[in-house]
This record gives sequence, C-alpha cells and structure tokens, in this order.
Amino acid sequence: MRLLNIESSPRGSRSASIAVTSAFIEAYRQACPWVIVDTLNVWEEMLPDFDQEAIGAKYKGVSKEPMDRAESAIWDKIQELAVRFQQADRIVLGVPMWNFAYPYKLKQLIDLASQRNMLFTYDGIEYGPLLKTPRAFVVYARGGTYEEDSPTPASRFDHQKRYIDFWLKFIGVKEVHTLVVDGTTWGGKKKGEEKVALGREEARKLAADF
Repeated sequence: MRLLNIESSPRGSRSASIAVTSAFIEAYRQACPWVIVDTLNVWEEMLPDFDQEAIGAKYKGVSKEPMDRAESAIWDKIQELAVRFQQADRIVLGVPMWNFAYPYKLKQLIDLASQRNMLFTYDGIEYGPLLKTPRAFVVYARGGTYEEDSPTPASRFDHQKRYIDFWLKFIGVKEVHTLVVDGTTWGGKKKGEEKVALGREEARKLAADF
C-alpha cells in the first residue's frame, strides 16, 4: 500500500492543512501499518517552471520528437512526478485557500504531472483517466467561512474545492473524500486553534475507513 501525501502549504508546523492531513495519516498508519507514505511538498520539490522549455518538452514528448538537453531534463522530472501518482494506491492532499482558490505551487505540480498518456488520455474527441486510484482524501483549509447566507457565499467565492475535486476525478481517482476546515484565522487565534483541533479529530475518524 503506497500513499502519496501532497503538501501545498509553505507554512510547515503552522499550517492548518498540514496539521489536519498529518493527523489523518497518523491514524491511517495505525489502521494500515504497512502503508508507505511518499510525501511531496510542492515548496521543497524544486519543481521546474512550466516555461518555454517545459512546453517544448511536453509537445515533443507527446509526439516522440528529439529534445535538447534542457527539454530532456524537464521531461525526466515530469515523468518522475507522474510516476509518483501512478504508483499511489491512495492520495492525501492538503489545500489552503489562497485568493479564494489554491496555491500557485500546487497548480504548478498539476500542470507538470498531468500529461497526456501519463495521467489521462485524449483521442482527439474525448478525455479519459489513466489512474486507478481507489480513494483520495483532501483537506480544504480556509481562513474564513463561506456559508451561502454570508457576505462570502461558497457559490461565488469558493474556487478551491470544485477544481481540485474535478482534477482528481479527471485523472482517475474513483472516490474523493473531503474535509473542509474553515474559520482558521478570521475569528482570532484561539478560535482558529479550536477549528484546527476539531479538524484533526474528524480526520482521525475518517482515516479508519480510508
């Protein structure tokens, strides 16, 4: 059993999303002691920019054309990242909300790893998933709250959960389990700590059936 743990917050021990996903993984290790956890922190992974060389490598890789040295190095990294997804039996992902969406480094990982014939297929008409990952668990951490009757209703302001849930299913995750931990900063430090503590407790419960 191999679990890919994706950390997308740069805040380390101060991160709400990492605190909750860590609690989940600790509990999951107890339920599944043979699990191998592969942690991918997008801020420490030295992800290559998705620049001219990366785009050139992408199109040459799909069409199997020769690459120059810079393109080959980036393509090797792209394939390495894709393999980590391909090998995962489970995926755990912590996502803090940035500007009502998600950190740009997480999008960088998605843009690099999500390549045709690696994580998905496209025959010119339809897309298809390539992963066969049974489950993913995603923690969505938000500083504020987004009830529909609030000044920031989720239907208008939440551009975090919908895309990440869609992407995971697009690449082939069968079930996406989610936990939203909100109000981590807007209500003050004490209230935020209480929200994170509740999130950690709920995460431990959810780990039992993962």
